[in-house]
This record gives sequence, structure tokens and C-alpha cells, in this order.
Amino acid sequence: MKNIVLIGMPASGKSTIGVLLAKTIGVGFLDTDLILQQREGKRLQEIIDGHGLPYFLCVEEHAIQSIDCRNTVIATGGSAVYSENAMRHLHLSSILLYLKLPYEEIEKRLDNIKTRGVAMAKGESLYDLYQQRTPLYEKWADITVDMAGMTAEQAVEAILEAIGAEKRE
Repeated sequence: MKNIVLIGMPASGKSTIGVLLAKTIGVGFLDTDLILQQREGKRLQEIIDGHGLPYFLCVEEHAIQSIDCRNTVIATGGSAVYSENAMRHLHLSSILLYLKLPYEEIEKRLDNIKTRGVAMAKGESLYDLYQQRTPLYEKWADITVDMAGMTAEQAVEAILEAIGAEKRE
């Protein structure tokens, strides 16, 4: 089985849904943000604050390119799509699923933007980030799951349905 990689905005539920999905289909789970934190020995926000955004994006790319697994659900950081190399690497062995949410839902969920480790330039707003990243998520996604108004459990069901449809084609 190919890996299932979840991409999408911060607070779209990639980690939460990823764990539930992995349990449901009986495979492993990997969170690229955790790999990055373990490698650097710091939380995401500390990496961004201490070394700057370009450094963060570089070490994120290297962390993603180091992934070598099968039968795994992988939750990526929201900024993973900035790296063509990282996304190509993931695409080799994975189905990429974009967990799509309307901006208003992201805004409601993301109340800790200053401490969460969201990769954004100084002066950039969440809306700017949303506008900038949405085309990249759409570009890389094999499947888009519109999760507006869904619970995590409903999202898992929608993903399973979407993957089933993909496998039959």
C-alpha cells in the first residue's frame, strides 16, 4: 500500500485526522513536524524565532526528504508544499490528500498562531498565507477532501471513501 500524506493549512486537522486514519486502516503514523522538532531539539516556533524562516523551510525540506517508509499515514507541516523537492519525494511513494477547509474555519481553529510554529514571514497575515498556499495544496494533491463542517471522524470516513474511489479507477 502507498503511504497516505495529508497536506493542508495549519489547524486543518492533519495530525488529529492522521492518527485516527492510521488506527482505522491499521498502519503506522508519522508527523513531519515531530521529526523536525526531534532533529533540531527545539519546538517549531523556537526554530523559526531563533534561526529564521529560510532556515526552518530548509530543515523541514531535509526532514521530509529523509522519510523512507511504506504503509504509513504521514501528516506534513502546512509549509511542506513550499518545497518542490520534498513534495516530489513524498509523491514517489504516496497518495497526497489535501484536507481543504474554508478560511473562516481555519481562522476559528488557529488561535495560537504566534506560538504554534506556523511558517510565515513577518507582517504576513493568516489570510495572506491561505491565499498563497491554497494553489500549492491544489497543485500537489492527488485527492482533495472538502472537510467544511466535518468532525474528525467524518473526515476519516470521507478520506476512506475518496481513497476507495481512487483505487477503483
